[in-house]
Amino acid sequence: MLIKTRGIVFRSIKYSESSVIVDIFTEERGMRSYLVPGVRRKNARISPGLLQVMSLVDMVAYEKSEKGLNRIREIKSAVVYQSLPFEVHKSAVGLFIAEVARKSIREPEENPRLFEFLFRTFQFLDQTALPIANLHLHFLLELSFHLGFVPGGAWSEETPYFDLQEGLFTSSKTASHQYLDTVTSQVLYQLLRCDYAQCHEVRIGRQMRQDLLDKLLTFYRYHIDNFPEINAHSILKTVLS
Repeated sequence: MLIKTRGIVFRSIKYSESSVIVDIFTEERGMRSYLVPGVRRKNARISPGLLQVMSLVDMVAYEKSEKGLNRIREIKSAVVYQSLPFEVHKSAVGLFIAEVARKSIREPEENPRLFEFLFRTFQFLDQTALPIANLHLHFLLELSFHLGFVPGGAWSEETPYFDLQEGLFTSSKTASHQYLDTVTSQVLYQLLRCDYAQCHEVRIGRQMRQDLLDKLLTFYRYHIDNFPEINAHSILKTVLS
Protein backbone atom coordinates (compact mmCIF):
# COMPACT_ATOMS: atom_id res chain seq x y z
CA MET A 1 0.00 0.00 0.00
CA LEU A 2 1.22 3.49 -0.84
CA ILE A 3 0.84 6.35 1.64
CA LYS A 4 1.42 10.05 1.11
CA THR A 5 2.55 11.90 4.21
CA ARG A 6 4.68 14.61 5.74
CA GLY A 7 7.57 13.47 7.88
CA ILE A 8 10.35 14.57 10.22
CA VAL A 9 13.70 12.79 9.93
CA PHE A 10 14.87 11.77 13.40
CA ARG A 11 17.82 9.51 12.61
CA SER A 12 19.86 8.31 9.64
CA ILE A 13 22.34 5.44 10.03
CA LYS A 14 24.61 3.72 7.55
CA TYR A 15 23.32 0.27 6.55
CA SER A 16 25.80 -0.72 3.86
CA GLU A 17 28.33 0.95 1.60
CA SER A 18 25.54 2.62 -0.36
CA SER A 19 22.39 2.38 1.79
CA VAL A 20 20.99 3.96 4.94
CA ILE A 21 18.16 3.29 7.36
CA VAL A 22 16.19 6.36 8.39
CA ASP A 23 13.77 6.79 11.27
CA ILE A 24 11.03 9.21 10.23
CA PHE A 25 8.12 10.40 12.36
CA THR A 26 5.27 10.56 9.85
CA GLU A 27 2.00 12.43 10.06
CA GLU A 28 -0.08 9.52 8.71
CA ARG A 29 1.58 6.48 10.30
CA GLY A 30 3.62 7.71 13.27
CA MET A 31 7.19 6.46 13.74
CA ARG A 32 8.50 4.41 10.84
CA SER A 33 11.88 3.05 9.71
CA TYR A 34 12.81 3.04 6.03
CA LEU A 35 15.57 1.32 4.10
CA VAL A 36 16.90 3.64 1.40
CA PRO A 37 19.20 1.72 -0.96
CA GLY A 38 21.82 3.38 -3.14
CA VAL A 39 21.52 6.80 -1.52
CA ARG A 40 25.27 6.99 -0.88
CA ARG A 41 26.13 6.37 -4.53
CA LYS A 42 26.98 9.06 -7.02
CA ASN A 43 23.88 10.16 -8.95
CA ALA A 44 21.58 8.54 -6.36
CA ARG A 45 17.84 8.75 -7.06
CA ILE A 46 17.23 10.26 -3.59
CA SER A 47 19.47 13.08 -2.41
CA PRO A 48 21.26 12.29 0.87
CA GLY A 49 20.49 15.83 2.01
CA LEU A 50 16.80 14.97 2.27
CA LEU A 51 17.61 12.31 4.87
CA GLN A 52 19.57 14.52 7.26
CA VAL A 53 18.33 14.66 10.86
CA MET A 54 15.73 17.44 11.36
CA SER A 55 14.69 17.45 7.68
CA LEU A 56 10.99 18.20 7.10
CA VAL A 57 9.81 16.20 4.11
CA ASP A 58 6.86 15.30 1.90
CA MET A 59 7.01 11.66 0.93
CA VAL A 60 5.27 8.75 -0.74
CA ALA A 61 6.15 5.42 0.86
CA TYR A 62 5.31 1.76 0.59
CA GLU A 63 3.59 0.74 3.83
CA LYS A 64 4.05 -2.91 4.75
CA SER A 65 4.36 -3.17 8.51
CA GLU A 66 4.77 -1.15 11.69
CA LYS A 67 7.92 -2.91 12.90
CA GLY A 68 9.74 -3.89 9.70
CA LEU A 69 11.69 -1.77 7.25
CA ASN A 70 9.57 0.04 4.68
CA ARG A 71 10.61 1.70 1.42
CA ILE A 72 10.36 5.27 0.16
CA ARG A 73 9.07 5.81 -3.36
CA GLU A 74 9.30 9.61 -3.53
CA ILE A 75 10.61 12.26 -1.16
CA LYS A 76 11.12 16.03 -1.33
CA SER A 77 11.59 18.92 1.09
CA ALA A 78 8.43 20.18 2.75
CA VAL A 79 10.35 23.13 4.21
CA VAL A 80 13.70 24.44 3.00
CA TYR A 81 15.60 25.62 6.06
CA GLN A 82 17.14 29.08 5.97
CA SER A 83 19.26 29.00 9.14
CA LEU A 84 18.80 25.84 11.21
CA PRO A 85 21.52 23.66 9.60
CA PHE A 86 23.98 26.54 9.36
CA GLU A 87 23.93 28.16 12.81
CA VAL A 88 25.74 26.25 15.55
CA HIS A 89 23.40 27.20 18.40
CA LYS A 90 20.26 26.40 16.43
CA SER A 91 21.69 23.11 15.16
CA ALA A 92 22.60 22.02 18.69
CA VAL A 93 19.09 22.77 19.95
CA GLY A 94 17.51 21.08 16.92
CA LEU A 95 19.56 17.89 17.27
CA PHE A 96 18.67 17.75 20.96
CA ILE A 97 14.97 18.12 20.14
CA ALA A 98 15.15 15.39 17.49
CA GLU A 99 16.92 12.94 19.80
CA VAL A 100 14.60 13.55 22.75
CA ALA A 101 11.54 13.17 20.53
CA ARG A 102 12.83 9.95 18.94
CA LYS A 103 13.62 8.38 22.31
CA SER A 104 10.37 9.55 23.93
CA ILE A 105 7.81 8.48 21.33
CA ARG A 106 7.02 4.83 22.01
CA GLU A 107 3.65 4.39 20.29
CA PRO A 108 3.94 3.43 16.59
CA GLU A 109 0.56 4.79 15.50
CA GLU A 110 -0.12 8.26 14.15
CA ASN A 111 -0.49 11.24 16.48
CA PRO A 112 -1.43 14.30 14.39
CA ARG A 113 -1.30 16.79 17.28
CA LEU A 114 2.16 15.64 18.34
CA PHE A 115 3.36 15.67 14.74
CA GLU A 116 2.10 19.21 14.18
CA PHE A 117 3.75 20.38 17.41
CA LEU A 118 7.13 18.93 16.38
CA PHE A 119 6.85 20.18 12.80
CA ARG A 120 6.09 23.72 13.98
CA THR A 121 8.89 23.54 16.56
CA PHE A 122 11.51 22.98 13.87
CA GLN A 123 9.94 25.68 11.70
CA PHE A 124 10.03 28.16 14.58
CA LEU A 125 13.63 27.30 15.42
CA ASP A 126 14.63 27.89 11.80
CA GLN A 127 12.74 31.16 11.38
CA THR A 128 13.17 32.89 14.73
CA ALA A 129 15.56 35.77 15.32
CA LEU A 130 14.77 35.72 19.06
CA PRO A 131 17.22 34.35 21.66
CA ILE A 132 16.91 30.55 21.96
CA ALA A 133 18.81 29.82 25.19
CA ASN A 134 15.59 28.68 26.94
CA LEU A 135 13.86 27.08 23.98
CA HIS A 136 15.00 23.51 24.70
CA LEU A 137 13.62 23.77 28.26
CA HIS A 138 10.27 24.99 27.02
CA PHE A 139 10.27 22.21 24.42
CA LEU A 140 10.69 19.54 27.10
CA LEU A 141 7.68 20.91 28.97
CA GLU A 142 5.53 21.14 25.83
CA LEU A 143 6.50 17.62 24.78
CA SER A 144 5.59 16.28 28.23
CA PHE A 145 2.08 17.64 27.66
CA HIS A 146 1.73 15.67 24.42
CA LEU A 147 3.14 12.55 26.08
CA GLY A 148 0.72 12.77 29.02
CA PHE A 149 2.84 13.80 32.01
CA VAL A 150 2.95 17.60 31.94
CA PRO A 151 3.74 19.14 35.36
CA GLY A 152 0.57 19.58 37.38
CA GLY A 153 -0.59 22.21 39.82
CA ALA A 154 0.86 25.70 40.16
CA TRP A 155 3.79 27.35 41.90
CA SER A 156 2.85 29.54 44.86
CA GLU A 157 4.19 30.41 48.28
CA GLU A 158 2.05 27.55 49.58
CA THR A 159 3.33 25.07 46.95
CA PRO A 160 6.91 26.20 46.29
CA TYR A 161 8.54 22.84 45.41
CA PHE A 162 8.25 20.79 42.24
CA ASP A 163 8.26 17.03 42.89
CA LEU A 164 10.01 15.33 39.95
CA GLN A 165 8.54 11.91 40.70
CA GLU A 166 4.95 12.98 41.25
CA GLY A 167 5.10 15.70 38.59
CA LEU A 168 3.36 18.19 40.89
CA PHE A 169 4.04 21.43 42.73
CA THR A 170 3.83 20.62 46.42
CA SER A 171 3.91 22.30 49.83
CA SER A 172 6.57 20.12 51.45
CA LYS A 173 9.39 17.70 50.71
CA THR A 174 10.01 14.10 51.69
CA ALA A 175 13.38 12.37 51.87
CA SER A 176 12.43 9.71 49.31
CA HIS A 177 11.63 12.09 46.42
CA GLN A 178 13.63 14.52 44.28
CA TYR A 179 12.53 18.15 44.14
CA LEU A 180 13.42 21.42 42.49
CA ASP A 181 14.26 24.16 44.96
CA THR A 182 11.82 27.05 45.35
CA VAL A 183 13.56 29.43 42.93
CA THR A 184 13.98 26.81 40.20
CA SER A 185 10.40 25.63 40.74
CA GLN A 186 9.17 29.17 40.15
CA VAL A 187 11.23 29.42 36.94
CA LEU A 188 9.75 26.11 35.78
CA TYR A 189 6.26 27.47 36.33
CA GLN A 190 7.09 30.62 34.36
CA LEU A 191 8.28 28.47 31.45
CA LEU A 192 5.06 26.46 31.61
CA ARG A 193 2.98 29.60 31.22
CA CYS A 194 4.71 31.01 28.12
CA ASP A 195 5.14 29.95 24.50
CA TYR A 196 8.17 29.67 22.22
CA ALA A 197 8.07 33.35 21.29
CA GLN A 198 8.05 34.37 24.96
CA CYS A 199 10.29 31.82 26.67
CA HIS A 200 13.44 33.92 26.17
CA GLU A 201 11.89 36.51 28.49
CA VAL A 202 12.18 34.14 31.47
CA ARG A 203 15.38 35.17 33.24
CA ILE A 204 17.58 32.15 33.95
CA GLY A 205 21.28 32.18 34.79
CA ARG A 206 23.64 29.85 32.95
CA GLN A 207 24.15 27.47 35.88
CA MET A 208 20.45 27.28 36.69
CA ARG A 209 19.69 26.62 33.02
CA GLN A 210 22.11 23.69 32.99
CA ASP A 211 20.79 22.36 36.30
CA LEU A 212 17.18 22.66 35.14
CA LEU A 213 18.00 20.76 31.95
CA ASP A 214 19.49 17.94 34.02
CA LYS A 215 16.44 17.88 36.29
CA LEU A 216 13.96 17.86 33.42
CA LEU A 217 15.71 14.87 31.87
CA THR A 218 15.47 13.18 35.28
CA PHE A 219 11.77 14.07 35.24
CA TYR A 220 11.49 12.27 31.89
CA ARG A 221 13.22 9.19 33.30
CA TYR A 222 10.65 9.00 36.09
CA HIS A 223 7.76 9.12 33.63
CA ILE A 224 9.03 7.19 30.58
CA ASP A 225 10.09 3.60 31.16
CA ASN A 226 13.73 2.94 30.29
CA PHE A 227 14.27 6.45 28.99
CA PRO A 228 17.87 6.36 27.68
CA GLU A 229 20.69 8.84 27.92
CA ILE A 230 20.50 11.78 25.54
CA ASN A 231 23.77 12.02 23.63
CA ALA A 232 23.10 15.58 22.43
CA HIS A 233 22.71 16.72 26.04
CA SER A 234 26.40 17.38 26.71
CA ILE A 235 26.91 19.03 23.32
CA LEU A 236 23.96 21.34 23.92
CA LYS A 237 25.24 22.35 27.36
CA THR A 238 28.66 23.16 25.91
CA VAL A 239 27.29 25.20 23.01
CA LEU A 240 24.83 27.19 25.12
CA SER A 241 27.40 27.92 27.83
